Amino acid sequence: MQDTEGLRKNALLGLLSEEELTHLLPHFERVELTLGQSLSESGMQMSHVYFPLDAIVSLLCVMEDGASTEIAVVGYEGIVGVSLFMGGETTPSRAIVQSAGAAYRLKGQLLKNEFYRAGPMQKILLRYTQALLTQMAQTAVCNRHHSVDQQLCRWLLLSLDRLQGDKLIMTQELIANMLGVRREGVTESAGKLQRAGLIAYNRGHITVLDRPGLEKRVCECYAVVKREYDRLLNHHNVM
Repeated sequence: MQDTEGLRKNALLGLLSEEELTHLLPHFERVELTLGQSLSESGMQMSHVYFPLDAIVSLLCVMEDGASTEIAVVGYEGIVGVSLFMGGETTPSRAIVQSAGAAYRLKGQLLKNEFYRAGPMQKILLRYTQALLTQMAQTAVCNRHHSVDQQLCRWLLLSLDRLQGDKLIMTQELIANMLGVRREGVTESAGKLQRAGLIAYNRGHITVLDRPGLEKRVCECYAVVKREYDRLLNHHNVM
């Protein structure tokens, strides 16, 4: 029998009271998410929502020709499936597991019931949605106005914030697809960061060696997103 401590490893669920979590506990299912697994496709209605624990999920905007660009990342701080409780039911984005790990999933109808009950869960989910929208908007600005070097630093820092540790498993081709840029651009930028001693990169394994150094190089987009998440999902502000 699982207990609420496992659920609290997801920051959103951790904001709920023991009473609220205990009420939902029997309905959660712990699942393992594998690298590259699709949790939703464009236009598809999701049957479940996912609360990651140590997995990272990329939300991608996909074009007709198959090209894609990442518009947001979701980790232990969030939920995959906001369209279910926001009334849209479907979304034009694709949700792909970027970093394998565990998550708790919940049937979409159960989450909608909790949301429309207008209790603590509704307030938490609305605040999270505002934070997610900030990340999406800032990502669009960053992709338009900032260099590939700055975009890569932003992507690395946002991913690190959602992981336990300093290592990422991601090929340059996949990073290029996430950022919507040419692979050669990612290769050049990753090489600069490696020569500067900020990261070590070898066969799809990225280790961040100097996080403060990355934070000095990144554009303001990272700080804007982090500040909004911290502000909106602070325990004192939510409760």
